[in-house]
Amino acid sequence: MRRDERTLDPNEGESEIEAIEAQWTRKWDELGGPKGDIAAIEKRIRWREEFGIIDPIVSALPQGARFLDGGCGMGEWTVYFTRRGFPTAGLDVSRKTIGVLQSLFPDTEFKVGDIRATGYPDNTFDLYFSWGTFEHFEEGFGPVVQEAFRVLKPGGVLLTSMPFDNLRIAWNAIRAPYRIGPKAPPTRFYQWRMTRAELARVLAKEGFEVEDVHIIGKRQGLQRLMQHALGMSPTATVTRGIAFLLAPFVPKIWIGHMVLAVARKRTG
Repeated sequence: MRRDERTLDPNEGESEIEAIEAQWTRKWDELGGPKGDIAAIEKRIRWREEFGIIDPIVSALPQGARFLDGGCGMGEWTVYFTRRGFPTAGLDVSRKTIGVLQSLFPDTEFKVGDIRATGYPDNTFDLYFSWGTFEHFEEGFGPVVQEAFRVLKPGGVLLTSMPFDNLRIAWNAIRAPYRIGPKAPPTRFYQWRMTRAELARVLAKEGFEVEDVHIIGKRQGLQRLMQHALGMSPTATVTRGIAFLLAPFVPKIWIGHMVLAVARKRTG
């Protein structure tokens, strides 16, 4: 498990949860905030790599099964699954973003909250998914995974993705010099990175039966590589085009950006 830092922004507040809220509210604002175009939301969701992995799992559940979207961000997955007949609660720490979502989608459940203490009763949800959220707490994975276990029904499904400690990042960490001394900018904790085996062990330790851990996001990983190695914008059209062309030829373990675990709450 590898620790990532980011530059300290004193305007974000002193506590970890204040910093997380400020960081992600700013991120969603930069992306234009939540949008109310249902057709566009559905199109984006179906193009996501995660969708191809989880759709067979979701499709096997009965209509009316309850979902939790832990760290829902701009709420697109919450909206999508609610409209597919799976009542989904979107939980996020960003009060501003949740307020906008509540206005745009009054028929969908959005709630401000901390995924370490969701406030929902035991055994509430049939499926809990969380994309790129569990890793942002410096104390580690225990509290978020324990809470996921608590709110899931026995046999319920957990789907969670987080940054992958791929070979490129591991190699860079070995060869890159440490930044120390007065010129080093102040930093604060950002996230944890994990290998597939580490993620499986964390989930199993807290009572989950791990079915698979997928490496995903090769194109995203290539875009990050071009950003850090060549100074290219990761969102530029040319960067995206090069990543699209190269992705089929690069092994996932070298460049994959995320790992996605599929696990179930043990029934006994």
